[in-house]
Amino acid sequence: MPQEKWRRLRAAVDALERIVGGLGTALLALGALVWTAVVAALCLVGVGLFLVPTVFRVARAVADRERARLSRWGPAVIGPPPLPADAREALRDPDVRRELAWLAWHGTAGFLLGAIGISLPVYAVEDGTFPLWFWAIDPELGAPGMVWWRVDGLAGALGVALVGVGFAVVAVVLGPGIARLQAAPGRRLLPPAGDVDLSRRVAELTATRAAALDAHAAELRRIERSLHDGTQNRLVALNVLIGAARRAQIRNPDAVADILDRAQEATEQALAELRTVVRGILPPVLDDRGLVGALAGLAGTCAVPCEIEVDVPGRCAVSVEATAYFVVAEALTNVVKHSGATAVGVTVRRDGDRLRLRVTDDGTGGAEESGGSGLGGIRRRVEAYDGRFLISSPRGGPTTLDVELPCGS
Repeated sequence: MPQEKWRRLRAAVDALERIVGGLGTALLALGALVWTAVVAALCLVGVGLFLVPTVFRVARAVADRERARLSRWGPAVIGPPPLPADAREALRDPDVRRELAWLAWHGTAGFLLGAIGISLPVYAVEDGTFPLWFWAIDPELGAPGMVWWRVDGLAGALGVALVGVGFAVVAVVLGPGIARLQAAPGRRLLPPAGDVDLSRRVAELTATRAAALDAHAAELRRIERSLHDGTQNRLVALNVLIGAARRAQIRNPDAVADILDRAQEATEQALAELRTVVRGILPPVLDDRGLVGALAGLAGTCAVPCEIEVDVPGRCAVSVEATAYFVVAEALTNVVKHSGATAVGVTVRRDGDRLRLRVTDDGTGGAEESGGSGLGGIRRRVEAYDGRFLISSPRGGPTTLDVELPCGS
């Protein structure tokens, strides 16, 4: 039961984050609606005709922001083809019409839903903490948001706090539904037409599968190099030492013990390098301790203090767990080598049929995929499983890496 309450609270917090993001795009949509109205009014005197193309460009920019937001919290929303150059063709374009319809809804009803969704937790905090500061305001002003409720003492303030508890309960219960309702029109109207969406999806999958084959080939080359340059050389040295020991047995028996010691050392080194190669293919710790234990082991050996939080009931596919493990391992390696961070946090949780992973550090930021930091390899590995990879790393930090992998229902 406590675990179920914790999941509801986590869902409410996630919903609040989605609502805040939705309110941000709703404000942009409201601004775009105002601009559309201005252009429409100017068209009555002829001047606005030259500004009509800007309406479509503004609508597309705001819609793209919403697509990115929705893709972060669920299945990716693929954008439509580029806008037609001619304003008349753009107006006849079904994708543009869908964007304008979404703009009208999100700038009005979406804004209202966002305001309601944010107001609930704000009122909960304001009313819930009222007994701590009610003495600092004039009783004639009433309770927060309730000017008719005169509060003369602690008893009245505690009554207001109970109202705050009610707001909190409503926020936890209704928050996820408000977030879904706010996002529903975007998921219905912002994807391109069915045939276009399918063709773009096929092209995307073709590209990711090609990248997966390239990553697989690169992994095979890495394993081959590791075996050739490491383990094979150790075994060749072992063979030479065994031959030397055989010859020394006849010519110099006193040297046999020393040669066998060196042969044993070479054997141990070969075994160690072979274990390293095997761990690089599929870490045995995943089988022994599961994803939770494997990630805890990574956090424990990280040179930067690392806090890890894993909420993954059950097991995912072995390949998905291995991908999550390697993503965290590579991300922590980047933090230690490049970020200058003093702390790093890893959060992994399962949300339906998706495994969501986030790595955040307080370093200097500025991480780029083209900088040889291994981020490109992480992206290829994630996209090979039809997953999503996002990174935010402004100069000065912090750096946040978000990964989403399908893991079955």
